[in-house]
Amino acid sequence: MTNSYKSDLLRLLNERGYIHQITDADALDGLAQKQIVPAYIGFDATAPSLHVGNLVSIMLLRRLQQAGHKPIVVMGGGTTKVGDPSGKDEVRKLLDNDGIKQNIASIRRIFERFLNFDDSPTGAIMVNNADWLDKLGYIDLLRDVGRHFTLNRMLTFDSVRLRLEREQPLTFLEFNYMILQAYDFLELSRRYGCRLQMGGSDQWGNIVNGMELGRRIDGTDLFGVTTPLITKSDGSKMGKSVSGAVWLHEDQLPHWDYWQFWRNSDDRDVGKFLRLFTDIDLAEIIRLEALEGSAINEAKIALANAATALCRGEEAAKAAETTAAQTFSGGGAGEDLPSVKIESSEISILDALLAIGFASSKKRGEAAN
Repeated sequence: MTNSYKSDLLRLLNERGYIHQITDADALDGLAQKQIVPAYIGFDATAPSLHVGNLVSIMLLRRLQQAGHKPIVVMGGGTTKVGDPSGKDEVRKLLDNDGIKQNIASIRRIFERFLNFDDSPTGAIMVNNADWLDKLGYIDLLRDVGRHFTLNRMLTFDSVRLRLEREQPLTFLEFNYMILQAYDFLELSRRYGCRLQMGGSDQWGNIVNGMELGRRIDGTDLFGVTTPLITKSDGSKMGKSVSGAVWLHEDQLPHWDYWQFWRNSDDRDVGKFLRLFTDIDLAEIIRLEALEGSAINEAKIALANAATALCRGEEAAKAAETTAAQTFSGGGAGEDLPSVKIESSEISILDALLAIGFASSKKRGEAAN
């Protein structure tokens, strides 16, 4: 990683470990020094909540705003109807318009915790790509946009190639997703002066498509930044735990479980997670990640508190830490711990674990024994 960036934006992203690829680092660095750069990341509305796997993208928008630029949250009200094949092994279940609208309204509450939505030049905005995609005429799209894409190149993208190699179905609907995402970048450039798209490393091809479409049709210089694939040291994906997805909404996952997810981080991941998922000062992070033996627990608690406070609020973080202290240090049982009322005098340990959510199925529980 280079340390020669001059703009606050790229220096911050580099220091915190967000940068995997940049399309033209020098030009973007120069642009970010001269003006406020509107930048976007897209999120499909397939559920009422995003999960920890989406958190690096949310934090990327937060860093953008912290560096004095304008975040654009693009909700995929249109593309959710199609389905992104990236990283998917099968066709995704499609939602109706009402389900998508409800999910978007629910997801907005998450972003309001991480970003400032106001009328200032750097105030975040949330837009729905259904506003323009729903109005596209099919023939017009094929004529004006489709002619800029070749099947030869589209077939080389990992999202397509891997599905075909595994002989798994890839619908024509999903195949069009990359064209619609590229069109999003063009439309955002025209409507909001958006110059930068950001996303995970699996979105590199889609981002480059959008940049090239903007250059070919409007002659606009657009940019792309991707983050590295964020995995835990054991190789598992971020966003997953033993009992399932780590949801950002408390409706889907209690505060205690969210705090505990971070508290249980592998020692090797603490420094990386502190940089990516908290606002703790870098000097303090360097101190925390250098702790060894049982002292590393101080760093894990700092991570859990800071990450939970960002997503769930200070009170939730304090309550979870207090519960942990009462339960594991004081020998008591904190109020936030999951509990279940037992009517029967006989219940197996496995049934109890299932009832409080510590196991997701008897099959999984038995396999763990």
